[in-house]
Amino acid sequence: MARSIAKWLAASVLGLLLIQPAFSANKSPSKVFGWVEEGVLMPENISVKVKLDTGALTSSLDAKDIEPFRKDGEKWVRFNVEVKDSNTGKLVTAPFERKVERNVKVRGAGGAEHRPVVQMTICIGDQIYNEQFSLKDRGKMNYPVLIGRRTLENLGLVDVSHTFTMEPKCSKEASAK
Repeated sequence: MARSIAKWLAASVLGLLLIQPAFSANKSPSKVFGWVEEGVLMPENISVKVKLDTGALTSSLDAKDIEPFRKDGEKWVRFNVEVKDSNTGKLVTAPFERKVERNVKVRGAGGAEHRPVVQMTICIGDQIYNEQFSLKDRGKMNYPVLIGRRTLENLGLVDVSHTFTMEPKCSKEASAK
């Protein structure tokens, strides 16, 4: 019995030694974000509160008056973003038209629903991200923008004990990630 334990222990140690370089090869993210941050929808420069949501796969945007239509034979959607600008406190409404990249089925406590997904550009910290967002009227929610795991993997670490750690500082000329 002692011999089989020794073999198991030796195999375990060897396994750890073999996978250790894989872990150390991954560079640690240089930025740590709070669970709520300030973001800017680009190029319209609309300042919004953003919740970094590790429970969501796809990012989500508060969209009003969602209206599907066809353009050049493709599915598009027209919608309004209506948010309180976090810099001025004033209500800002901006119309958008975007090509529908796909539709997503979202399951929640109220059941399942289908939502259009569009490409949007957002500045968080000092980087611009061109990411997919599902559209949903989130008017009764605290945060008009949720950033899901597909975007978070490019962003950095999330420290749930902090908020507003990075001020958005993106120029219009900055390149999107």
